[in-house]
Amino acid sequence: MSSFLEKLTEYNGVVNDFIWGNIGLFLLIGTGILMTILTKFFQVSHLPHWWSKTIGKMFSKDTHKKDKNSISPFQALCTALAATIGVGNIAGVAAAITAGGAGAVFWMWIAAFFGMMTNYSENVLGIYFRRRNKDGEWSGGAMYYLADGVGSKKHMKPFGKVLAVVFSLFTILASFGIGSMSQVNKIVSNFVGAFHVTSLENVEVFEGISLYSVIIGVVIMVLAALIIIGGLKRIAAFAERVVPFMVIAFVVGSLIIIGKNYVHIIPAFKSIFVTAFKPIPAISGVAGYTLSLVITKGFKRGVFSNEAGLGSSVMVHSNSSVREPVMQGMWGIFEVFADTIIVCTMTALVILTSGVYNLETGAIPAGATDGTLVGEAFNSVFSFGNLGSKFIAIAIFLFAFTTILGWSHYGKKAWEYLFGTKSTLAFKIIHIITILFGAIMTSSLAWDISDTFNGLMMIPNLIGVVILSPLVVKITKNYVDRRIKNKSVKPEYSFFPEYQHNAEDQEAIDPDGE
Repeated sequence: MSSFLEKLTEYNGVVNDFIWGNIGLFLLIGTGILMTILTKFFQVSHLPHWWSKTIGKMFSKDTHKKDKNSISPFQALCTALAATIGVGNIAGVAAAITAGGAGAVFWMWIAAFFGMMTNYSENVLGIYFRRRNKDGEWSGGAMYYLADGVGSKKHMKPFGKVLAVVFSLFTILASFGIGSMSQVNKIVSNFVGAFHVTSLENVEVFEGISLYSVIIGVVIMVLAALIIIGGLKRIAAFAERVVPFMVIAFVVGSLIIIGKNYVHIIPAFKSIFVTAFKPIPAISGVAGYTLSLVITKGFKRGVFSNEAGLGSSVMVHSNSSVREPVMQGMWGIFEVFADTIIVCTMTALVILTSGVYNLETGAIPAGATDGTLVGEAFNSVFSFGNLGSKFIAIAIFLFAFTTILGWSHYGKKAWEYLFGTKSTLAFKIIHIITILFGAIMTSSLAWDISDTFNGLMMIPNLIGVVILSPLVVKITKNYVDRRIKNKSVKPEYSFFPEYQHNAEDQEAIDPDGE
């Protein structure tokens, strides 16, 4: 087993370095910058509007409107957040800081700011190119706008189809990495660290793998199976109840830690901004950070956190009951904002203000890892009975478990595109089985494989977004003219005439609905 994992690590490292080199990072951030400029900084210039249409309508009946073949916009958001708010928001932020210094947080923010418009564009295209499958459910995602959107360009039909197939294959693989193995890996490491069961920890099943880890993996696998087999509606119903609770609980806990250490807030922000451009040098023979390393780690963990650019959350946003592509696009903006600007910033400030990370040297406590660092930060205040680590272990379980559920839907939709609706049960079974692999893999390998698969699915998706950027601009302008400037123009709802006509009929009945 160990020799196989060593080979896997070696081969994955080669692919990872290539994907996340200058080309990948340039394409990722460049697309966000392009869409931000083309939409005239929509995330800033129309901030009051998209805020009022998302969080401002949280309790509106339209936000929770659904039918038997779709889910509500709020359920779509919660399911998307369930998939994005995972270990990347806790261990991922810690990994960015330990590997790239406090300055990596700044680059996570940059990735998120421009990623808002990447995610917006993906969701606009997702709604515009979606269609009903044989079960009457909406099917949408990057593979559809790659095949139908890019493929509709002159002489580009084969190219669009190839991009769609490649994206779907990589999405299935990513659902096993970011959507399964890396999530379970962090659940296991934190549970074993916070809830010691010596009798189980001392029993070795594989080389370096305890019976305790295997049992936790099996329990997670069974729980996930009970929900995943039930399909999107069961996943969405679970996410709708759990996601708001887990986000609020984590933010409140983080605010307590930050409030207790309020005198370190300004130094923490100073360290973030200063070391983003002037990394901590080598100290006492320990390798220091380089600017390229700080930027790369920030961007990688930013993408791992909010998934903007991967084309992943489009597959659940496209199941929304909304008819306005821009409406779901604005939920995409809020998704990135909530995920990175709020939750990841809370995690970063907890680490940087609690004293577990030395702002001057970048040192962390002996024995601490990216998976346990946040738990140690919480223990600095909630030290009684190791309460802080236990809280983080439970938080990571909820965050990671919901991510497993959300990504099972993403992988299923990619599988459906390639092999048809009737075969999706096979994917669900395979995805559930991969959960156990995450429990027995090393932490670094689980993360590296996730990074590789993220990058592989990111490339064809971003190529499609760039090619279709004029269409995103056209749909956005159409929405702004109609909904904000109150001009009388024909709406842009769908690429397909039948869905366009149906949406227009709905508008005639319910002109204020979106």
